Amino acid sequence: MNKGYLSMVLHAHLPYVRHPEHSDMMEERWLFEAMTETYIPLIDIYDGMIRDGVDFRITMSLTPPLIGMLTDGLLQERYEKHLSSLLELASKEVDRTRWMPEFHDTALMYHEKLSKARSIFCDQYGRNLVTAFRKFQDLGNLEVITCCATHGYLPLMEIYRPAVRAQIEMAVIDYERHFGRKPRGIWLAECAFNPGDDKILADYGIRFFFTDAHGILHAHPRPRYGVFAPLFCPSGVAAFGRDLESSKQVWSAEEGYPGDLDYREFYRDVGYDLDLDYIKAYIHESGIRLNTGIKYYRITARKGDHKEPYNRHNALAKAATHAGHFMWCREKQVEYLSHLMGDRTPIVVSPYDAELFGHWWYEGPDFINFLLRKVACDSQTLQAITPSEYLAQNPKNQAAMPSMSSWGYKGYHEVWLEGSNDWIYRHLHKAAERMIELADRFQDSSGLKLRALNQAARELMLMQSSDWAFIMKTGTTVPYAVKRTKDHCVRFTRLYNDLLADCIDDGWLKEVEWRDNLFPEIDYRIYRSNR
Repeated sequence: MNKGYLSMVLHAHLPYVRHPEHSDMMEERWLFEAMTETYIPLIDIYDGMIRDGVDFRITMSLTPPLIGMLTDGLLQERYEKHLSSLLELASKEVDRTRWMPEFHDTALMYHEKLSKARSIFCDQYGRNLVTAFRKFQDLGNLEVITCCATHGYLPLMEIYRPAVRAQIEMAVIDYERHFGRKPRGIWLAECAFNPGDDKILADYGIRFFFTDAHGILHAHPRPRYGVFAPLFCPSGVAAFGRDLESSKQVWSAEEGYPGDLDYREFYRDVGYDLDLDYIKAYIHESGIRLNTGIKYYRITARKGDHKEPYNRHNALAKAATHAGHFMWCREKQVEYLSHLMGDRTPIVVSPYDAELFGHWWYEGPDFINFLLRKVACDSQTLQAITPSEYLAQNPKNQAAMPSMSSWGYKGYHEVWLEGSNDWIYRHLHKAAERMIELADRFQDSSGLKLRALNQAARELMLMQSSDWAFIMKTGTTVPYAVKRTKDHCVRFTRLYNDLLADCIDDGWLKEVEWRDNLFPEIDYRIYRSNR
């Protein structure tokens, strides 16, 4: 007898990176790596389960910037070229390792997987992976939810409510264009909830969102079932809370499954290990060494530089073991909870960044494959479910307002507002104030003025992406994040001044539209203050 539910949620997001002005932009490889190592492998396992008649359930957020990149013709063309280059390298690696038995089987594996990735991307889905996710949603196995339009961090946009509303409205419009219906749920960027934003979600027909555990546990009034049942906000929108135990089993640097010594080592790549003359055609055109995704070693030990060769058979066996352990833990968890919760069936919500599975944790898609198959076929206690299905089965839930929260370090806003990135907010706030002013002043525009107003809205949204503040805090590609913030700010400011002076430069505007072309259906009026 089913005693509880598991709702696995994968948050698939990347910042909008598209540079038609450069032939080989390093940051575009963020998308290419995620497609090769995460999105295509997930599509492959979903197709496999459908083919085998496995009635699985999983939830994924596909953010508007990610959808925009996955459906962009230029990036699709560049990815196909990138994939062909990797496949050529994999072929050379099969030949190079022919007399290296410790590496040869792994080289053959890469060649096979890259060949399959090209077939899935080019032949099966016509270079548009969004059609694959829509297919799975239409079949009822996958629930695709949306996210803030450009992953804007809503609590730090509070002082300009039309800007918060615009992030939600644009996300709903974009989702409907690609999936043929309005979204039922949303992943608020960085899982950040600001009390009152639920009313905006309700206005656009969104039925549920997610918070970190403390967002639910600190709700008012105190929730009776903790994070194991959703809450209804005063607006009627449901809030699901993250389960800490299942999160720790995957996310923990010390105890999490991805750190197992048999799994593939992320930080040893042939892009750095092999001679430059051999590898230079497959790294950046400037000669800067980059990850290629071809890696031959396993983690081996938590400390030290010594690495042993990767063994795919052992790694898959470990992924199956971990999937079984994860399911067993959830079964015991819901068995215990079911005694405490009476007639209410507990739900365990396990949200993760999608890119963890495959990119950072190479065997992650295999783990998901094993887990969903085991739950569907073997478990008599646990059932996988989507949030929409759970709400349909449980239409009555406790009413309470979740607290302000995020899933960032320390649980609130510090990651996105501290000494390394606080300088951006005076510019974000001023631009939001000016965009609202433009939308109120130019009630109905057409022609060149309409294009300029819509482009101003795009530039503001791209500037508001939480990724730039996050990168500044984590210290990865800080110059790029700073440049993107400043570039969008400068372009927005020029558009604002040109609109007020009625002297728009059509040639310059065309160039800006060519560079920053997200949301072709955007309408600047979403920023009006009286909506």
